[in-house]
Amino acid sequence: MISDVHTLPCGTSEFVKPKRISYCQDGVKKIWDAVDVHDSVAILLYHEEYNCLIIVRQFRPPVYLKNGNGYTYELCAGIVDKDKSLIEIAYEEILEECGFDVPLEKIERITSFYTAVGFAGSVQTLYYASVNEAMRVSEGGGIEVESIEVIEIPLSEAKVFVLDETKAKTPGLMFGFGWFLENQL
Repeated sequence: MISDVHTLPCGTSEFVKPKRISYCQDGVKKIWDAVDVHDSVAILLYHEEYNCLIIVRQFRPPVYLKNGNGYTYELCAGIVDKDKSLIEIAYEEILEECGFDVPLEKIERITSFYTAVGFAGSVQTLYYASVNEAMRVSEGGGIEVESIEVIEIPLSEAKVFVLDETKAKTPGLMFGFGWFLENQL
């Protein structure tokens, strides 16, 4: 349960660093405010035995400020803040958030794209992995202070789920579902 939500000034942060960009475009001097943020990885997981896509649900305070709920449906994901390859970070996120130990060679890179282009321009690299119960080593849920719920979306409900505006979803999830339905069926 979420309670006692307040907004406070943000002095310093290890995750977000604001900056102002000055530039000239077509002879016109312009200013743009932006933030430096970490790039990220996201992983679309398909469960072979259950014929479902595995995603996560978690509380996101900025979304709470927009919709009063704050829970979002997302692909398994994590920021790139370690001295490891992107695929190694993807592997760790699958293990921590969803509880599957997927061999690196079974994690497939799909593509990368820019997110939050109006203020951050970070890059997210999207991966795909097929999982089964033999790979399950825990229930997932994240580490330390994370509170992540693992959700299974049956393939028969995937298209309806993506278009359900009552559930806050990330563009990466929507793209990932579209990619899967186009390329994996």
